[in-house]
Amino acid sequence: MSPLKLLAPALVGLAALALWHALVAWYEVPWYLVPSPVLVADTLVRDWGLLSAALLVTLRIALAALALALIVGVALAFVFVQSRVIEASLLPYAILLQVTPVVAIAPLIIIWVKDPSLALVLCATIVALFPIISNTAQGLRSVDPDLLDLFRLNRATRWQTLVRLRIPSALPYFFAGLKVSSGLALIGAVVAEFVAGTGGTASGLAYQILQAGIQLNTPRLLAALLLITAAGVVLFLIVSLIARATLRGWHESELGREA
Repeated sequence: MSPLKLLAPALVGLAALALWHALVAWYEVPWYLVPSPVLVADTLVRDWGLLSAALLVTLRIALAALALALIVGVALAFVFVQSRVIEASLLPYAILLQVTPVVAIAPLIIIWVKDPSLALVLCATIVALFPIISNTAQGLRSVDPDLLDLFRLNRATRWQTLVRLRIPSALPYFFAGLKVSSGLALIGAVVAEFVAGTGGTASGLAYQILQAGIQLNTPRLLAALLLITAAGVVLFLIVSLIARATLRGWHESELGREA
């Protein structure tokens, strides 16, 4: 990664923080309405024990949901590619889950599932599932027709075609969907926590945000939002690094980046 790609966003961020601090100081905005970035940073350090523990709870839910969405999504994509009948039968329901707001179905899942943690994972999985299904299925179909004809001429079996042609062709699409789903899993976990409203020692960042809003503790609320945002960025970067390590050296998307 070039220094410009790191330096330019850092400078923009620093300029935005400086402008934020200057406007709050100039207009003497009360801290419970808009705290300065210095106060938010101080709150993050002071309440780190509470917020970091809540972050771990939310991350556990998001990562479990992402893993479950990965397994189910890839399996369904393989099934869709192998059978048009099954795809035509099940794809509309996958789209239905995608367009249905999770806040509408989360209360039902929480009622039906006795284990609160499992209910939150299922809610977040529903949010993160569709990009993996759609992108992976699209990638499995997006093979070079000439290569597909070559495999047929050499009488390759369906399994050989799948493993040696379709799966390598689908990897860039799969990782694109996984990047989207990594953020959606975190969003789904937070939304599910909002709906569930679970507190106590097992509370996540959503509960801390709710409590901070009730108490007008805006610095803690923004500190929790900052942690959620940072966690989403880290998840995206991890998936991007895995994708780059997997595709480097053979796929044109990474070869063009290295050139």
